[in-house]
Amino acid sequence: MTQEEKRNIILENYQNPKNKGMVNDNTYFTSNTSNESCIDEINLMAKIENNKMTDIKFDGEACAICTSSTSLMIKNLLNKSPNEATEIYKNFENMINEKNFRKDVLNDLIVYEDIAKQPSRKKCVLLPWWGIKKIIEQYKNK
Repeated sequence: MTQEEKRNIILENYQNPKNKGMVNDNTYFTSNTSNESCIDEINLMAKIENNKMTDIKFDGEACAICTSSTSLMIKNLLNKSPNEATEIYKNFENMINEKNFRKDVLNDLIVYEDIAKQPSRKKCVLLPWWGIKKIIEQYKNK
């Protein structure tokens, strides 16, 4: 994937994020994550039925990297089990931290593979993932 293709995917998911907007439904698990060093704040909600993440929604105020990461995360986690989502999360986090990861697990999330070159952006890209990790923990501990 070229740098331009990566930029286009990030920009598209920032300008037209998937599943933005919350619903009033107490059957969803929820989380809030924020970055104390900038404006990024993401509220997530996920419906998990029959061990599948059947719906994930978000809202909040965030930069282009955080918003696009949230949108792409949701796209890649829908209809996955919490265990599958955890596997994707671990590989994504490893990629961001320049550790070994499986590209085949990440699909289009690979657009962030160069984010390590901008250490200040790591929190931006990981923020929604920390939120989904909280939701998975809530689900497993219910």
